[in-house]
Amino acid sequence: MSEDGRACGFVALIGAPNAGKSTLLNRFAGAKVSIVSPKVQTTRTRVLGIRIEGDTQIIFIDTPGIFRPRRRLDRAMVAAAWGGAGEADHICLLADATRFRGGEADPDTRRIVGRLKETGGRAVLAINKVDAVSKPALLEMAAVLDAEGVFSETFMVSAEKGGGTGDLLAHLTSLMAPGPWLFPEDQISDMPRRLLAAEITREKLYLQLHQELPYAATVETDSWEEREDGSARIEQTIYVERDSQKAIVLGKGGARIKQLGRAAREELQELLEQRIHLFLFVKVRDKWGDDPARYRDWGLDYNA
Repeated sequence: MSEDGRACGFVALIGAPNAGKSTLLNRFAGAKVSIVSPKVQTTRTRVLGIRIEGDTQIIFIDTPGIFRPRRRLDRAMVAAAWGGAGEADHICLLADATRFRGGEADPDTRRIVGRLKETGGRAVLAINKVDAVSKPALLEMAAVLDAEGVFSETFMVSAEKGGGTGDLLAHLTSLMAPGPWLFPEDQISDMPRRLLAAEITREKLYLQLHQELPYAATVETDSWEEREDGSARIEQTIYVERDSQKAIVLGKGGARIKQLGRAAREELQELLEQRIHLFLFVKVRDKWGDDPARYRDWGLDYNA
C-alpha cells in the first residue's frame, strides 16, 4: 500500500458484443454509467466506472464489444476497445456462457483470446450468464478457455443478478497496486453529463425500436440549463438517416417520441436526483455515421 494505505488501478472489461460488460460495470459502479441494451454493439465509447473497496479505488473501463468490423464506425469501436485494454493495468474478459456451442466459445470471443495470445496478454476470465446454463456446460467452457493459457483466474458470474460478482470484485481489488486515488471519493464515472444524458435517451431508443431502427440513429444533447428551482432543462436531437426513420421515431401523432422522452426523463431524474425537463427533436442527417465530428464527440478515432 501507499503511505496512506491506499491502492488504485485500471481494469478493462473486454468481450464480444452483448457479453454483459456494461451490466457488470454498472453493478460495480453502483449506478448506471454505461448503456445497457439487448441490442449488440451499443457501447460506442470507452466509459470509466469507479468503485471504492476499502482503501482501494478501482477504475473500470467499459469498452465497446469486440467483433469483426464491417463499417467505419465498427472499426473505430473495435480500435477503442483494444485501446482501452492497452491502457489498463489488468484485463477482465467476459465470455457469454449461453453462446458456448459444440465445445467452443463464440467466434468473437475466440478472436479476442487469439489476439491476447498473439500479444502475450493475460486476463482474468469471467464467464457470464451462468444462471442460464447447466453446470456441466459451464465446467466444459471453463476448461476449454483455460487451456488457451491466457487466463490467470476464472470466475462464474451473473452480472445481471449479481451472483459471483462479489468474488470477482474482491480478486480484482487484490490486484491493484499501491498508490493515490485518481478520482474524488464521491465520483462514479468520468462521463460528462451531456454525453450520459444522450446515452440514456439512445438506450431507450434501442429498447423500443431496435427492430425497426437498427444502428440508424444517434442522440446529441444540444443544451443543458440549470434552473433556479434546482431542475434542469435539457434539449436533445435524435438524428436518423432517412425521412421514413424520422416517422418511426415520432410515431403516430407524436406518441412514440413522447414515450421515449418520458422513459428517458424518468431515468435521468433518478440518476441525477433532480427534476428534469427533457425536450426531444428528430432530424434527418444523411450518413451521420461518416461525420468526423461525431467520432470526436464519442472519443473514437475516425481513421481507425
